[in-house]
Amino acid sequence: MMKIVRDKLHRLLSASVLVLILSALQGCETAVETTIDMVEALPDINFPTRVEEPKEPNWVRATGYAPISLQPGQTKQHKILMAMRASKLRAYQELAGVVHGQYMFGTTTVQDMVLQSDQFKTAVSGIVRGARVVKTFPVQEDTYATTLEVDMNQVQRAWISK
Repeated sequence: MMKIVRDKLHRLLSASVLVLILSALQGCETAVETTIDMVEALPDINFPTRVEEPKEPNWVRATGYAPISLQPGQTKQHKILMAMRASKLRAYQELAGVVHGQYMFGTTTVQDMVLQSDQFKTAVSGIVRGARVVKTFPVQEDTYATTLEVDMNQVQRAWISK
């Protein structure tokens, strides 16, 4: 049913464009045929239907860690909450690196065939949508961790649909 409506709409649009072109070519004369007659005269166009098979989820996980004692806060509970938040943001940074890649810049200095310095910097930038928290948990006595996961098939579909 949807295909028939789409074909009729396609024919109607094609005919309308044709009428406009003919009108422009004929100057002030009006087109003799009606739009409906022109649509009926157009041949049927069969568009192949696109069927996308559902894929198995391709989960990617990332874990972020944050020390509790280094967090700002008046009480131990406040520091724990801040560490939970920091670990979640760090996990998102890890996921962004997996999804979008990491920019790396490095320099190495050698003088008289002796390594003088070796430095590198990294950066991550991107949007991560559809990630979900798997778990947030304490690690040992002074660290909090958060594990996130995202389905890479969903990430791919989001980029394709834009």
